[in-house]
Amino acid sequence: MINRPLQALNEIKITILNPLQLKNRLFITGIVVVSMCFFACNKPAERMGPHSFGGINALNATDKSVVDSLIINSYALLDGFSPALTTAPWASGSDNWIFGSVAGGEAHKGSNPNDQLEAGEIATFTTTTANSYFDAKWSANMDGLHYANQAIHQLSVLKDGTVSAAYAAELTSEARFLRGFFEFEMAKLWRNAPYVTSGAVYNNGYNGVPNNGPIWTQIEADFDYARTHLPSTQALVGRPNKFAAEAFLAKTLLFDHQYLLAKPLLADLIAHGETSKGVKYALVPYADNFNPSKQNGPEGVFVIQAVVHDGSGGYDGNAGDVLNFPTGGPAQCCGFFSPSFSFVNAFKTDPTTGLPLLDNYNKGDVKNDQGITASAPFTPTTGTLDARLDWTVGRRGIPCLDWGNAPGDTWAHDQIDAGPYFNLKTLYYQAAKATTSEDYAGWGANMSTSNCYNAIRYADVLLWAAEVEVEAGSLQKAEDYVNMVRSRAANHTGWVHKYIDPANPMGGFTNTPAANYKVGLYGAAGNNAASSFVANGQSYARKAVYFERTLELGLEGHRFFDLQRWDGIYGGPAGSGYMASILNAYIAHENGVKNFGPIYFSAHFTANRNELFPIPQNEITASAGKLKQNPGY
Repeated sequence: MINRPLQALNEIKITILNPLQLKNRLFITGIVVVSMCFFACNKPAERMGPHSFGGINALNATDKSVVDSLIINSYALLDGFSPALTTAPWASGSDNWIFGSVAGGEAHKGSNPNDQLEAGEIATFTTTTANSYFDAKWSANMDGLHYANQAIHQLSVLKDGTVSAAYAAELTSEARFLRGFFEFEMAKLWRNAPYVTSGAVYNNGYNGVPNNGPIWTQIEADFDYARTHLPSTQALVGRPNKFAAEAFLAKTLLFDHQYLLAKPLLADLIAHGETSKGVKYALVPYADNFNPSKQNGPEGVFVIQAVVHDGSGGYDGNAGDVLNFPTGGPAQCCGFFSPSFSFVNAFKTDPTTGLPLLDNYNKGDVKNDQGITASAPFTPTTGTLDARLDWTVGRRGIPCLDWGNAPGDTWAHDQIDAGPYFNLKTLYYQAAKATTSEDYAGWGANMSTSNCYNAIRYADVLLWAAEVEVEAGSLQKAEDYVNMVRSRAANHTGWVHKYIDPANPMGGFTNTPAANYKVGLYGAAGNNAASSFVANGQSYARKAVYFERTLELGLEGHRFFDLQRWDGIYGGPAGSGYMASILNAYIAHENGVKNFGPIYFSAHFTANRNELFPIPQNEITASAGKLKQNPGY
């Protein structure tokens, strides 16, 4: 691995928790939270420059509490942040809002052009190797990876008899799952990432580990080991079971384009998969996936936990999204992560069939209030829409959870640069904020929320299965999986409805839909004569599956990486240059919107370069040239 910038050794400490403390921190809260000492520090540890973990590596565990602490320290970094990192939490969150959704064309960076310039570089594909967002992301994943590898090592040297064989097998499985998770995050961004094993860490620091190419096979081995050895249920909701590991294995195989190997795994997940609490996987009402009081339900395959008001100063909350609220609405900060015009247009449906407009969705924008002041009259579009739009995007005149009808530019002050929309999936509920538990940590406490991040949810699994069936030529089966997801969207009981009294938005809802929703099913299930996928062929089916992922999983940090793995440059089925064509068309459309700002004027996605992000230059320097930069940077 690499000699990478980390905290000074004398400031790196491992908190050793006794069993009672572990119970208090994990079992009572029901989630996995940070257990490091940094909460007690007066300031974050300084990043002093490249060196190895030698001081920590010299530790020899004297009892299981050391291993327990290391594992929890690794879990703490699943959300991409800890107080030990001096980098901004929004730059390294595992939700990948900037890397996956903004760079993927689902959202604008937001705020104004001078705010977070490096985020603007990512949004416009003009980034350099010195961009601190990449350094933050690299650091967070390497820290989590280090603790996982350290736990494996300490288990191997622990000889005091406090760890049974069964307990050692369980912790090793969890550590390998965590290692797979952090390595997978790095492979998504950089593809050519170093794969770090415990031996490399403990014998030579991070020196000498190259990044010679894709590491999918190694990541697959970690997830396969975890799948084989993890139990079906866990006492703690935040810890993975064997089905979560199986889902990550399937996902890695899709990135590796091993569709036939992923197929039986996905079939098993659909037939037998259960949450860590032993509940059969199922689709729940769409909005429940983003409501802290209803998360960790049957749709949660692996959910990264978040909690506030636990004494951590907000660091255990969803720190990655602390800027991603409307500027004038709840939280009042900071107008980042603003859904794009193209993304909202994708939710337009055919008024006859209720199906997506796969090829023509961007011909004419959904009516919006761009350039219209809040004091001027405005009526939302009356055209037909996919109902998932209004659980995903805040738009003027439509109920915004229980906060009231979105008012327009009083909530989106930077419309000229961000657009008229805001993200709903990361927003908390007013009713919860009014309680003593409160889902929002507030100013002075990192503005984080208890809105967990759905790293994988069951709808994701169904759409992967559809994707695999398309590549296997089983088009009817692929259509069936897509229709399972669309059936939920078509169920009017799960739509956004108008308030009983708009002046009292917490007073409940009517049975009247908030907009003209129409969601149809493909093929015979949609009252057509035959299967749409079979009738129109593999290319059409592939396009429909890809489009469904946008509608279902939009703003959840997946889009850039989906486009990347579909591109033929890396062996994907959509053809070389696919990603560039999609994102350059997106840029052209956003540039053509009246009253929208200049941030995209200079943007251009360059094929064979922008499919990957640049490896931080300081990491390459620290490796003495062992790490190689990605092409084009």
